[in-house]
Amino acid sequence: MELRHIRYFLAIASEGSFTRAAEHLGIAQPPLSQQIKVLEEEMGTRLFRRLAHGVELTPAGTAFRTAIANVPDQVSNGVRLARRAAAGESGVMRIGVTGTAALNPLVPACIRAYKNKYPDVELQVMEANALVLTPALLEDRLDVALLRPSQSEPDTLNEEVLTDEPLLIALPASHILARRGTAIDLLELRDDPFILTPRSIGTSLHDASLKACEDAGFTPRLGPAAPHIASILTLVAAELGVSLVPESSLR
Repeated sequence: MELRHIRYFLAIASEGSFTRAAEHLGIAQPPLSQQIKVLEEEMGTRLFRRLAHGVELTPAGTAFRTAIANVPDQVSNGVRLARRAAAGESGVMRIGVTGTAALNPLVPACIRAYKNKYPDVELQVMEANALVLTPALLEDRLDVALLRPSQSEPDTLNEEVLTDEPLLIALPASHILARRGTAIDLLELRDDPFILTPRSIGTSLHDASLKACEDAGFTPRLGPAAPHIASILTLVAAELGVSLVPESSLR
């Protein structure tokens, strides 16, 4: 049974006439009659009873009409939903964010704007470090991830820059440079221990911090490691060292 058979059947049932149904469908009457004959043969029963001025449904035809009356609308709706899903207007969007990226106001702004534009898309957000998010992208467990660039990222990922965010120096309030109240040259911290995320947890921030120090002309002396921005700042406040953190950490 084909969808056109159902459309033809419903048109005839609605018009009560093969002639009027053919005009409504924009086809000739003989092919329409032939297709209904094929449908009746497939079902093994007559669907229409011929009258002097048209046709009427048989009991089998009435039962069939009741069962399939909504099929064309369901198919049309299915096509519409499929096209919307293909265009990214419905379905599920799986987003990965790092803990530091989540602090950036651009991230919730992007998610909010996307949700407003595509309200029928279900958003699933996963927070993890880059070493977890990158494999999730490669294995199609995520559609997009918001993280800091790293030299270790595979070439198979497509990258799009959303924003450039500077690193800030985090100092204990008692540090002499913090009390000075003027701009700080990173080289001035060459003798301070640096509190960084372990590379096995926060590759991008770890590498960015090391590169900033190397660009300033020194290799940092490493202090205790901390896995998250909050713990980094706690150790800095405890005067165990200094650190480089994203500007969004101010939030």
